[in-house]
Amino acid sequence: MKVTVFGIGYVGLVQAAVLADVGHDVVCVDVDQEKVDNLKKGIIPIYEPGLTPLVETNYQQNRLTFTTDAKEGVDHGEIQFIAVGTPPDEDGSADLQYVLAVAETIASHMQSDKIIIDKSTVPVGTGDKVSAKVASVLESRKVDLNYHIVSNPEFLKEGAAVDDCMRPDRIIIGTDSDHVQQQMRELYAPFNRNHDRMIFMDIRSAELTKYAANCMLATKISFMNEMSNLAERLGADIENVRKGIGSDERIGYHFIYPGCGYGGSCFPKDVQALVRTADGIEYEAQLLKSVEAVNYKQKEVLFNRVNNYFSGGLAGKTIALWGLSFKPNTDDMREASSRVLMESLWAKGAKVRAYDPEAMEETQRIYGNRADLELVGTKEAALQGADILVICTEWKAFRAPDFAVIKDSLANPVIIDGRNMYEPNMVEREGLEYFGIGRGRSIQA
Repeated sequence: MKVTVFGIGYVGLVQAAVLADVGHDVVCVDVDQEKVDNLKKGIIPIYEPGLTPLVETNYQQNRLTFTTDAKEGVDHGEIQFIAVGTPPDEDGSADLQYVLAVAETIASHMQSDKIIIDKSTVPVGTGDKVSAKVASVLESRKVDLNYHIVSNPEFLKEGAAVDDCMRPDRIIIGTDSDHVQQQMRELYAPFNRNHDRMIFMDIRSAELTKYAANCMLATKISFMNEMSNLAERLGADIENVRKGIGSDERIGYHFIYPGCGYGGSCFPKDVQALVRTADGIEYEAQLLKSVEAVNYKQKEVLFNRVNNYFSGGLAGKTIALWGLSFKPNTDDMREASSRVLMESLWAKGAKVRAYDPEAMEETQRIYGNRADLELVGTKEAALQGADILVICTEWKAFRAPDFAVIKDSLANPVIIDGRNMYEPNMVEREGLEYFGIGRGRSIQA
């Protein structure tokens, strides 16, 4: 099938590459000429396991092409994906200007019937706005063409997006058209062979399904972080509690790991956007507001522990930091807990010596060159001359460190672990002080 994808960001590029890989003819459109030129050279703008060879192979075989020519993209085929960003507006609501701009572009150039698919995460009711925009442009052009608006939200996990796209848990399609259902079944047939993963519903329900899914996962994380704070104050070990409740199949083990707060491009933005949607219909989303508040507070935990350990005397201290990305297997630092920690440390006069397997360039891009930030090439190098070690991201490379090296390198043999990567007793036998999240021991001011 001939498919066009507007927006070569995280969602659009992964979806386009995977569709091309099963044989579809995919054209990607983006306004960023440099990004398009780089993709043609095999330079991928994001780090995602498995994505680079997928893009290179399908580009070389002419199943995947990149262009800034919107008309070329609109002319290419019936199916038109909108996969542009919906960044939070000043009040936290989703900014739809890019989605509506693409809708206007499609309507301005279309010469035949189109299926226009919202792949971006958009608030409930966006389908109606996209439809109105397309209708308005077609009317101004005085052309009579048929079009269908579809909601087909993505459910990709950063760090596992390619696999999620190839082996989806579910494929949500919001439409009231039999023709669209038939075309969507054909489009997604290669991913739907083992069992029927396609769930058809109305557009508004599909739009809400995406928000509900992310907000449910964010709620589980904030709940466990709340429990970890209780466990710490009650002398319990949250890891034992996690195993105890996870064994209940109604709860399960997924997304019940306590830590230093969730980040990324999805959970924070989507919780805020759904809260603003609720506000717009005069409904107070108390639970969602609490989820957001708990997460905001949880991101301060690591700094508070470092600050308490040094009794507020952070000026001149050097903190070794392992992990900068908001989660493993990505270079994404949007809303990352590491940023809250570093910025708080700098405000108190401390320095940071950091290592991350993938997010070093992104950190450099965000913060530039500054005297109180040193980015080093290995996790061991981050320890040299540092006062204590803090862990923000649970990369595999950090799972089995040489604790003797850590002890010998630090001025104070202390690990503050924001991801509960180690067993406290084992670390303490190595001669280090260890403070995890909710492990029954905290650092008092």
